[in-house]
Amino acid sequence: KDDVVVTFQGLIGDTKFVQQIRTLMTLLRDRLGMAVDIEFAHDGKDFYLLQCRAQSYSDTQTGAPIPRNLPRDKIVFSANRHISNGRVPDITHIVYVDPEAYSQIDDWDELRQIGRAVGRLNQVLPKRQFILMGPGRWGSRGDIKLGVDVTYSDINNTAVLLEMAKQKGNYVPELSFGTHFFQDLVEADIRYIPLYPDDPKICFNELFLRRSRNILADVLPEYEHLSHVLRVIDVPQETEGQILRVLMNADLDEAVGILDTPTEGVPQDDTQRYRVEATREDHWRWRLRMAEVIAQNLDPARFGVRAFYVFGSTKNTTAGPGSDVDIIVHFTGSEEQRDALTLWLEGWSRALAEVNYLRTGYKMDGLLDIHYVTDDDIARRTSFAAKIDAVTDAARSLPLGKPSR
Repeated sequence: KDDVVVTFQGLIGDTKFVQQIRTLMTLLRDRLGMAVDIEFAHDGKDFYLLQCRAQSYSDTQTGAPIPRNLPRDKIVFSANRHISNGRVPDITHIVYVDPEAYSQIDDWDELRQIGRAVGRLNQVLPKRQFILMGPGRWGSRGDIKLGVDVTYSDINNTAVLLEMAKQKGNYVPELSFGTHFFQDLVEADIRYIPLYPDDPKICFNELFLRRSRNILADVLPEYEHLSHVLRVIDVPQETEGQILRVLMNADLDEAVGILDTPTEGVPQDDTQRYRVEATREDHWRWRLRMAEVIAQNLDPARFGVRAFYVFGSTKNTTAGPGSDVDIIVHFTGSEEQRDALTLWLEGWSRALAEVNYLRTGYKMDGLLDIHYVTDDDIARRTSFAAKIDAVTDAARSLPLGKPSR
């Protein structure tokens, strides 16, 4: 049995709709002097422009470097699916709706009370200093067993909205991916993270979320009876003054919530501290540029080098944030020259790995993967020498620096 997939191919290929939308968006941008988002309706004949507003953008929408090898006891959660860019620095409170406890409630009035309690917490907790973690689909309307019954006004002060797909037997609940409030979340700069707690590749500190003191009764005494399912955690109180910091990187498709020391003010270079290149294209471009710089600074007479080549993902424009740079060195010198060249290249490799870590959060021992070939290797087309002047996927020659005098 085939799976049926709905596409927009007919709309794109058989009508002028896309062309008309492009013309309209260009006209609005030119007349209003800014890029815009629109909402519209179309009945196949008439086009109705319902809303038009400036596109929102923030410096915090750049990807955050995510350090490798974080201590597990500092990680509250991590995620590795459908992650956008962003960073949320100083979270002081976590609102946690326990998925198991929520699934065991059959009283619909009690389920609705949870939604109302979340709405009250949204009003009393510090704005943009708390996150919401709940099962399934936030904003469910029909079957509220699928997720907490809230409206956007009940969550609009949160910094991050997390939906958890907690596995039940062989069934993993579907998430909304923020679609119930998508445009509102974007405009308000509220981050969205889908979380799969049972995924063995992520970290989920359920003990911290369940065993930390629940201050719900202190904050909202009228909802104390919901304390078994709705938990409010004062992070600094539970961690001796630490806060929760959320880092998100779309290129890595990773997010992490870590316990860290609070930010003392906002440093002037805060944006640069967290900024990474936004597209995959930048990863290979930067690597290729660095390979060219190395070749230009390499003294061929000093090191006994006849040619310098780049190949692999850097040359093929597919390098990602964790890719190394594959280099072929046509070497004709002595053993002493080779030892000196290896040491020189290792310095470059380690330095570039550190720069890459600052750009992307990927920790590597070195960025360069060096392969030496000799005249004999090239003559016999052995090993990596076969890449030189190959018919397909040939290594790319880079200009060497001028010999020193």
